[in-house]
Amino acid sequence: MNKKYFTLGCCGLDCGLCPRFYTEGSSKCPGCYGVDFENKHPSCFFITCCVKKKGLEVCCECNAFPCSKFDKETGETDSFITHRRVIQNQNYIKEHGIIAFIEQQNKRMVLLQTLLKYYNDGYCKSFFCLAASLLSLKSLNESLLKAEKVIQEKLVGKEDLKSKAKIMREILNKIAVEDNEELKLRKGKK
Repeated sequence: MNKKYFTLGCCGLDCGLCPRFYTEGSSKCPGCYGVDFENKHPSCFFITCCVKKKGLEVCCECNAFPCSKFDKETGETDSFITHRRVIQNQNYIKEHGIIAFIEQQNKRMVLLQTLLKYYNDGYCKSFFCLAASLLSLKSLNESLLKAEKVIQEKLVGKEDLKSKAKIMREILNKIAVEDNEELKLRKGKK
């Protein structure tokens, strides 16, 4: 069986919002069980159980979810950005369905692609991926509107990515504080 939605990890990772998904070259991740996945991630026990053994798209479709593979702290202390929403994503899918989740994720991916295209000075990809993963869609949309307003007021040129990136980071950080989110990588477990 192949996965239909490779931007969604069977474990609940938001693969489509991960910096490695947007990397160019050989280190680019194809998403969960995407093209050439097994050569990049040969030992994923979630895929072995969920996709290969049970033929499921995501773990929450299994009667045993959440099983022992899901540490109760999954995402709380892991530095890998998209782990922070693994259980929340699975619960959303259980409640609203995978199609609703993918529609929401696609909106986040479009917003992320906009951030990467128009505001990335070469140093913001991970930060923007983190924001796209953790902030609400409403907050992300508002940040784009606020940034454009500030850019126009300050007469920042279209090609001045450094200034545009700084403005966007400040806006996203302010929104994160208001939303009680933290837009920085956490250190892994000790």
